[in-house]
Amino acid sequence: MTLKNRISLLVSLLFTILFGLASTVIFVLYSNYRKEEFRDRLEIKALSNIKLLVNVKQIDNQLLKIIDQNSINKLYDEKTLVFDSNYKLIYSSIDDAKINWSIDDLKYLKKNKTFFKQQGDYEVYGVFYDTKDRDFYALISATDDYGQKKLLFLRYTLIISYLFFTCLCWVITSFTVKKLMSPLSVFHQKIKNINENNLDTRIESKSNKDEIDLIANEFNFMMDRIELSYQRQKEFTAHASHELRTPLSRITSQIENVTADPKTNPENKSFLNTILSDVNQLTELINSLLILSKIDNKRHENNEIHRMDEILFSAIEKLNKSYPDFVIMFEIEENDNLDTALEIKGNKNLLEIAISNVLKNACVYSTNKQAKVKISTDNENLILSISNIGFTLSEEEQKNLFQPFMRGKNAKGTSGFGLGLRIVQRILTLHKADIKYSISNINTNLFQLTFHL
Repeated sequence: MTLKNRISLLVSLLFTILFGLASTVIFVLYSNYRKEEFRDRLEIKALSNIKLLVNVKQIDNQLLKIIDQNSINKLYDEKTLVFDSNYKLIYSSIDDAKINWSIDDLKYLKKNKTFFKQQGDYEVYGVFYDTKDRDFYALISATDDYGQKKLLFLRYTLIISYLFFTCLCWVITSFTVKKLMSPLSVFHQKIKNINENNLDTRIESKSNKDEIDLIANEFNFMMDRIELSYQRQKEFTAHASHELRTPLSRITSQIENVTADPKTNPENKSFLNTILSDVNQLTELINSLLILSKIDNKRHENNEIHRMDEILFSAIEKLNKSYPDFVIMFEIEENDNLDTALEIKGNKNLLEIAISNVLKNACVYSTNKQAKVKISTDNENLILSISNIGFTLSEEEQKNLFQPFMRGKNAKGTSGFGLGLRIVQRILTLHKADIKYSISNINTNLFQLTFHL
């Protein structure tokens, strides 16, 4: 899970839990408040009835029932019972509701003065009233229909509010975190695209100097040092290779002059030819290193459009001069968009070097001295396929195929340094293309060069 998703999830969960707890606390507090408020109403009603019985001598039970029935504080489904000190019922309201009571309840009232409890849908309040002459016990029950409706309304309001604001919070949090973390996404994408060809990539930082800007500034500073170090390394390789080419050219020239001299005996010529072969290999290695050091140089970057078929034909022509025994078969796939796909922006010399190296590799490692070249298109991408019949590479060798100085088991007895495919990959990367090796058929090696349009 990404950091952005984790932050969104944690913030949303935290809000969900806190809002759920807050809603629960509000509901519990209001529920307790309703009970206390209804208890006070029951207490007032019970004490009013007792006081009427005690203080108004002219009142009787029937009159008290009429007063109770027409009271403005009449409760829903109310039932009132009043007992004297001998636990004898002296007053009962005319309601049909029942109050489950016992002598133990009245004794409990005498000891504790009041109680409040739930009996099914009814809430019962009991009170002990002490006078100088007599003691009275009152039990009153009712249902708080109005309070329960308000409590039910509050419950549904909290539930709906909880669901609505929770969903809203998840959406807003996801959007906000995504917007706040967008610089990191840009940061990640630029870092992902950094390679040896674009070490000059830098991250733009704003002026607010937040944590992301601090990271961006440190990253830019690090890239400055890496680019400087990399350029110094490449400059050293380029200068060293260039300086070595001059003495090697002199050595080659002198050896060739000596071997061409009729006075040189055959044994010395054979020895000198061996030295000349080694010098030529060393020269080839230095030229390869020089090409690698210059591939990333900005001088090679241009937007000139070249036709890939012309570059391919030029590479085949040069290869035939060096390897006249090899046969290269050519095939081109008919397509309406082929002419457009064949036009590639880039450096002609570098592209020719890349194609020449792949063709040379296909010819040298073929068992029948043949290679097949095919030009095709796929989703408006130009694909250059080069295949040959020969020994194929193992899975382990395929993983390291484009590493410098890597040579497979099929390279035994073949001259080379393992830099050719590395040069090809670097050139294609510079031109935003890629190369892929596969085994298309038995003992068939296939290289596919894909140029993305």
